[in-house]
Amino acid sequence: MRLRHGDGQTVHLGYCTNVHPAQDLDGIVAQLDTYALPVRERLGTDLLGLGLWLAAPVAAELAAEPRLRRRLRHELDVRGLEVVTLNGFPYASFQDPVVKYAVYHPDWTTPDRLAYTLDLARVLADLLPDDAARGSISTLPLAWREPWDAGRADACARNLDALAAGLAGLAADTGRTVRVAFEPEPGCVVETTADAVRQLCAVDTEWLGVCVDLAHLACAWEEPAAALAALRAAGLPVVKVQVSAALGAATPDRHADVLRDYVEPRFLHQTRGAGGGATDDLDEALDAGLPGPWRVHYHVPLHAAPAAPLTATVPVLREALRELVGGAAAGCDHLDVETYTWGVLPAAHRPGTPDQLAAGIAAELAFARDELLALGLSTPSDTPRSQEVTA
Repeated sequence: MRLRHGDGQTVHLGYCTNVHPAQDLDGIVAQLDTYALPVRERLGTDLLGLGLWLAAPVAAELAAEPRLRRRLRHELDVRGLEVVTLNGFPYASFQDPVVKYAVYHPDWTTPDRLAYTLDLARVLADLLPDDAARGSISTLPLAWREPWDAGRADACARNLDALAAGLAGLAADTGRTVRVAFEPEPGCVVETTADAVRQLCAVDTEWLGVCVDLAHLACAWEEPAAALAALRAAGLPVVKVQVSAALGAATPDRHADVLRDYVEPRFLHQTRGAGGGATDDLDEALDAGLPGPWRVHYHVPLHAAPAAPLTATVPVLREALRELVGGAAAGCDHLDVETYTWGVLPAAHRPGTPDQLAAGIAAELAFARDELLALGLSTPSDTPRSQEVTA
């Protein structure tokens, strides 16, 4: 969906397709009919934005073959779908049932991560709507925190320089701007905005910036106003925002039985206490008796509160959106709803069919849209023609 900020910018709102990942082009196209088109129809909008996730093999195939890129662009266009952003965090299989840490590899110390991200940029340049100002790609925050040393940091810095050069070359070749955004995440080299300021201070900010995931921001117990002010002061642009909410538990010691329903084998659910305690997974926090209150890296549906006494960090989301787009100028124009854990919710909250999942995604997008409208954004049809600005 497209919304209009009072400063004239088009703000793109969509959802991230890693909630129903596919591994090849035919699978991606099938997703459009199974999920994306029903979501658009439920929302009653003529145009729906997708934050596509492309596995590395299909990204390489698309990057190498213009005909395939044209096919994907056509499949999107005829369904009233558009893409201005890609999720470049997971590299291959997003849901590895055996190794939870697999999503962090290959990392930014490797040539594989660089090649994958430049493939995504090549693809996105051809998927971008003609009137879109720019494209964005979110990526992992350099690497998992261990191992990390000076040698790995140097290799990472060289790859980031090569990434910026590659994006500049793409812009020269295509006339399209694509920026890459590093997404702070619990447990990684860049976990907080302070880490981002320290680790990314030397990057070329014309092409590289930060993806602020609002669930991750909450898990770090950061105050949105202070965190975003720190990024601005450091000159690090907010290239993309993941509109998401984390799981909260005020008294985890009294409600361990409820929290154990959220322990599952596919994803890490890093847990952070308000006092600084930290574990890499929810079961570890429960077993260790980590002092509360907690915030858990578990993306919960925006519109549906988790089972009491648990909560969602929606207040953090609201404060962050107010700071980002509630003022005189929009601080970011690419917003992506990301609830990849729909399929692993406790049984009472889990959608059972594709239609139910599409209904849940549509409800989340409606929630996010209504939050943005309440901050003063408008739908394009609400904007007088005299105020319309082409992005």
